[in-house]
Amino acid sequence: MARIAGIDLPNKHAEIALTYIFGIGRTSAKEICVKTGVDPEKRMNDLSAEEVNELRKVIENEYKVEGRLRSETALNIKRLMDIGCYRGLRHRRGLPVNGQRTKTNARTRKGKAKTVAKKKK
Repeated sequence: MARIAGIDLPNKHAEIALTYIFGIGRTSAKEICVKTGVDPEKRMNDLSAEEVNELRKVIENEYKVEGRLRSETALNIKRLMDIGCYRGLRHRRGLPVNGQRTKTNARTRKGKAKTVAKKKK
């Protein structure tokens, strides 16, 4: 089992296995395979040690992945919250940030519905 960027990659096609690394999607995985000359259809267990090292070098040098990417994202959100901009306030309140409606949907961001007691007339 190959280990790249602190992740144990499963025995799948190289192109698919690379997507298990946070920050690498299908497009990036294809680009990495082309840069290193690794056959994207080859399974991870069938790759030689040199090929795995090539993949590791390209990912470390050219891509921001895993911990670095997560911390940068967290710092960007913290910066928005600190300067008090609209997006920062939405993050702080746990509401959708990008203009989605909140009257009916947005349950993923708002959490489980809290029932409000109906007032008597």
